[in-house]
Amino acid sequence: MTARADGVELRLHHWTLVASHPVSGTEEEVRATAEDAALHYLPAVLARHARRGDTPARRAYRTAGGDWLVWVKQNHRECHLRVSTARLVHAREEEHAPAKSLKEKFRTALEGPEPAEAPWAPRGRPSDG
Repeated sequence: MTARADGVELRLHHWTLVASHPVSGTEEEVRATAEDAALHYLPAVLARHARRGDTPARRAYRTAGGDWLVWVKQNHRECHLRVSTARLVHAREEEHAPAKSLKEKFRTALEGPEPAEAPWAPRGRPSDG
């Protein structure tokens, strides 16, 4: 996304999780794997244009929190990536409600959709009253 501020064009980037690499081992082994990724990983957008023997320009910064911010450039293309370590504490697969019958579809068309559930409400917290 591009925005303008005070006559200057700014390219705004949004971070998103595009890949994960499960590592089992000690915290030290996990940090070593993150460092290896920061220093050697080549994003696909650059790799598909690289020739055998090419070495990209790379700047890797380690943040105070232990994450890596990496800039990689090759053949006039550049990428930014962030390598972080995190412990997976919850995972759930997507679930689909059963398909509606023809009768339910007609009822919904006539009466409107059922009210949606609240997107999130804290559980197990005492009320304020």
